[in-house]
Amino acid sequence: MSKNKGFSSTSANRYSLALYELAEESNLLSQIEINTFSVLDLIEKSHDFNNLTKDPTISQIDLTNAIDKTFDYLKIENLLKNFTNFLVIKRRFFFIEQILKNFIEICSEKRGELKTEIKSAKDLSKEEINKIKDELSKYFTSKIRLNYKYDESLIGGLIVQVGSTMIDTSIKNKLQQIENKMMKV
Repeated sequence: MSKNKGFSSTSANRYSLALYELAEESNLLSQIEINTFSVLDLIEKSHDFNNLTKDPTISQIDLTNAIDKTFDYLKIENLLKNFTNFLVIKRRFFFIEQILKNFIEICSEKRGELKTEIKSAKDLSKEEINKIKDELSKYFTSKIRLNYKYDESLIGGLIVQVGSTMIDTSIKNKLQQIENKMMKV
């Protein structure tokens, strides 16, 4: 198991960087990034495709055929399809999700965007999310790449994390602080 963790932290980043360099060299960076989001969305939403990425019993030929048919249907760029088939040959397809997520991170970094995570107790509209994004962009004087999650366990408020800075205004956090103070008394 430790070998898998070693791969996932170091080698996945190398594969992601290789994909980035190939896409940039081929002037397909924006198209590959869009395709990457499509594949990640497929992994997240399709139980069958997700299982396909994790099943070590599927033969390389069957896996390659399934990828080719799926990617042709989704109109995925050949560069990404070939890269994915290369991962199958190298027996690294199991790490496709992490490799593609790292690729998105690399693209974002190269554009100078700050990674921002927002969790809210209320399901925010796109307008509200965009307004928060604009305010954070002005405050940090940088482009913001925002990941938003609705988390009803917060009871109320927001948790905003920009880079290593975290602001937690959730009621859940305030209740936790009160509980900690009461425990000390």
